[in-house]
Amino acid sequence: MIDFKMLLDENPVIAAVKNESELDKALQTDVGIIFVLFGDILSLKRLSDKIHQEEKIGIIHLDLVEGLSSKEIAIQYIKQGTVFDGIISTKPKLIQAAKSEGLIAVQRIFVLDGISLANAKQHFAPQCDAIEMLPGILFKIIRELCGATRKPLIAGGLIASKEDVIESLKAGAAAISTSKEEIWDM
Repeated sequence: MIDFKMLLDENPVIAAVKNESELDKALQTDVGIIFVLFGDILSLKRLSDKIHQEEKIGIIHLDLVEGLSSKEIAIQYIKQGTVFDGIISTKPKLIQAAKSEGLIAVQRIFVLDGISLANAKQHFAPQCDAIEMLPGILFKIIRELCGATRKPLIAGGLIASKEDVIESLKAGAAAISTSKEEIWDM
C-alpha cells in the first residue's frame, strides 16, 4: 500500500500532463508523481506502462478519459487493465470505489465562489487520499480548506510561477499540480 501523504512530502511538485508530448517531457524530469489529464480507453494501458517503466507514480483523471463511464466498472478496469497507481475524480462514488480496489484516490474540487466552497466542505469523500483544489492560487481558501479537512490538499490550476508554488505550500497545500513544464524541475 502506497503512503500517499509521504509521497506528497517527497514530491511537492506534480506534473499535470494534457497530451503525450507533455507526458514524455515529464518522464524525463525528476518529478515523481504524474497526473494524466487525457486519454481514451484504448491508450490507458500504454500510457500507464510508460509511467510505470520510469518508476513514477501515475494517477489518471477518470473524468477526462474518453470511453470510460463514471461507474465503478471503470475503476475495476483501471485496477485490472492498467498499472496506474490511482485516480482523480470529482465523483465521490468513484473515489470510494478506487479506495476499495486499493488505488490512490484524489478528489478534485473547484472553488468558484462562496457557495462552491461551502458545498466542497460538505462533500469531501472521507476515503480520499488527498483533495485537489482548483484554482490553486487562492491562498486564503487553501488555508481555510486545510483547516476543514485532515486530508492533504493539492493546489492545481493557474499555478504559473515559483512564487505560486511557494505561496500555495506556505498556505498549507501538501503539493501543487501544474502543467507548466518549467516548474516541474523546481
